Formats: sequence, C-alpha cells, structure tokens
Amino acid sequence: MIELAEEIEELVGRALAEDVGGGDITAEATVPEDARGRARMVQKEPGVVFGLAVVAEAMRQCGVEDVDNLVVEGQWREDVPADVLVASGSARGLLAAERVAINFLGHLSGVATLTARFAEAVLGTGTTILDTRKTTPGLRHLEKAAVAAGGGINHRMGLYDAILIKENHIAAAGGLAKAVHAARSAQPEKAIEVEVRNLDEAAYALGMGVDRLLLDNMSPELIGEAVALRDQNAGGADGVSLEASGGVTLENVREIAETGVEFISIGALTHSARTLDFSMLLELS
Repeated sequence: MIELAEEIEELVGRALAEDVGGGDITAEATVPEDARGRARMVQKEPGVVFGLAVVAEAMRQCGVEDVDNLVVEGQWREDVPADVLVASGSARGLLAAERVAINFLGHLSGVATLTARFAEAVLGTGTTILDTRKTTPGLRHLEKAAVAAGGGINHRMGLYDAILIKENHIAAAGGLAKAVHAARSAQPEKAIEVEVRNLDEAAYALGMGVDRLLLDNMSPELIGEAVALRDQNAGGADGVSLEASGGVTLENVREIAETGVEFISIGALTHSARTLDFSMLLELS
C-alpha cells in the first residue's frame, strides 16, 4: 500500500469533504470538544480484510493519529466478530472518520473476499483468477490491490500497459491480420491478446501467432474445444495461453477451470462484490 499512499490521501480527502463538509453538526452538538475516546473496528462476518491503510488515513485526516492494526490483511478470517483495528484520540474526530473509513474498508474487503472465494474454487486446477477494467471510477488501483490481497492476479491496469485487440479494433483496422500487424509494429515488445467469440475466430487468431486468446462468453464445452484446438496446433499456437471471460460465477468457475484454460477473468470481482460488514464501537476515555 506504500505506493498508493498519495492516492489514498487524495481519495480520503474527497470522501471526507463529501461526508463531513463544513463539520459534523451532530457530534459538535452532543460530544464535548475535549472528549477523547477509543474506537474498535469490528469485522462482523467471515472474509478477507483489506483497506486498513485507508481507515488509518481517514482517522489521520480527522485528527486521530493513534491507530493500530490488529490483524494481517489478506488472510481469511472465519471466527467473527473480531476486532481488526483500534484507534484512540478525539471522540469527535473518531466519529467524523467513521463512515468514510467503514465505506472504504467494507468495499475493499468485499472485493478481497469475493476474489478469495473464486481462488479457492479453482484451487488445484492450475488456473489463475484475473480481474478486469470493470472497476469503480477512481478506485481502480485500490480495487486491484484488494483483488491481489484476495489471491487473484491483476490483468492490465489500463489501456496503456497491455494490448488486447477486440472486435471494434478489428473492424477499425480492417481485419484481424491488419490489427495484429499494426499492434506488433507499434509495440513490438508487448504481448498481443485477441478476443475471439467462436472456434473459427480462435483458429484464425492462432494462425496470426498471437500470445493469448480471450475466449469471450463461451460455454465450458466450447472452451474445452478451444483448448483442444490450441493444444493440437503445435506450430503457430506454441506458447499461446487462453483466458476465459464472461458469464463466470462461483457455481461454474471450477468447470471452466477444468477445461485447461490458464486464466479466467471476472469483472464481478470489482463491479459486483458485496460489501463486507464492519462496525465501529466507540468508548469514551
């Protein structure tokens, strides 16, 4: 999380400005200005905790500097409720930070938890779970860090760091062969991944000597046929990896992994993860 420190500071600052605005008028009316307290952040359901650095930053920006983590992030915790963090300082500051801290912690822990469930589901198959670019605007780096904490691997961070040729690129380039040639000419050091929707497109792409095929919205049966096609093509397909994507759930991910694909990318890791339940309990000193 060290490399994310500046980004976290900015995100938390915007979130607090949105939530606290000119001041917490309820706390200002009911909590003495000099009151001090101790707050425990409590994990209320099983899952993987991630985002404690964001909680600490929310506390810091609200004037609470004494924050201690009680757990190691990225580990599944079944025995709940459990304290994951404790903070001490201004009672008003603790209350001001509470909602922003829990919003971030719950969301990021939810992403890590869902990722852990998918990673567990494919354990032993040799298949790697990937995330996608279907992230919350402005939260991509944090959400992808949460995926990594949950046992997944980050796919490309954005349009700038990997080549993935899709149907619109192919149409604009005037065909797959032209698109692949243009990509190789422009970025010769980059691996080339091509999205395909059926076996005919897969066979044609394999003939182009690409590095990875993205099997888009194929059934497990069709994915298995694509794996066999790749494995039978000992020439241009040598070293080509396969990535399945689209329609992946916890119920079918194992079946997809057992087809022999190297990767399964899942947008739901970031766009549909359910928030993990946390609460903050405050005690006045």
